[in-house]
Amino acid sequence: MHYKYLAIEGNIGSGKTTLATMLSKDYDIRLILESFAENPFLPKFYENPDRHAFPLELFFMAERYHQLKSLKEQDLFQPQIISDYFFIKSKLFAKNNLQYDELQLFYSLYDIMFSSLSKPDILIYLYADIQRLKQNIKKRGREFEQNISADYLQNIQEKYLDYLRKQDDFPVLLLDVTSVDFVSDTKAYEHIKELIILPYDKGIYHKVI
Repeated sequence: MHYKYLAIEGNIGSGKTTLATMLSKDYDIRLILESFAENPFLPKFYENPDRHAFPLELFFMAERYHQLKSLKEQDLFQPQIISDYFFIKSKLFAKNNLQYDELQLFYSLYDIMFSSLSKPDILIYLYADIQRLKQNIKKRGREFEQNISADYLQNIQEKYLDYLRKQDDFPVLLLDVTSVDFVSDTKAYEHIKELIILPYDKGIYHKVI
């Protein structure tokens, strides 16, 4: 594989953690996963977003920063790394969830943290339409996620896609997984692996799985 640091991104329920875990196992790559269970504000946020959005996003950003800053300390025996998120996630979700004054403070902290972090060699974005995302969310059964609205998912999707169209720091492999379950469909998963190992220049590469 050509890439030392792979980041997988996508909307809620797109399969980021699942794919990262599968690839880590197959290629013996160090795996970094975001931990939702440790954020005490997450269930509260879905019950009362206006009240709990700011502490939610600050907590997530701090946790992501502490995890990702370790990437500069490469593991001697596992020089490659794959994560199920990229730090930009903090900015995109904050933009969707926070009020103006909160967002300005958040951005000032974000910029300080982001400047000291490594960027991925490639970002893999898992795209699925809103109906498929809702199905996946229902299937995995996290109680606090069951009332996430289609509008909320659509807003998150649009913010990701807008960012991906504008950024030019690294290649983006946008994989449309709307019509496949790459966990049970071996052919689909092998197709993903074939695409990931190819070299890419900066830009967006859209592939339907």
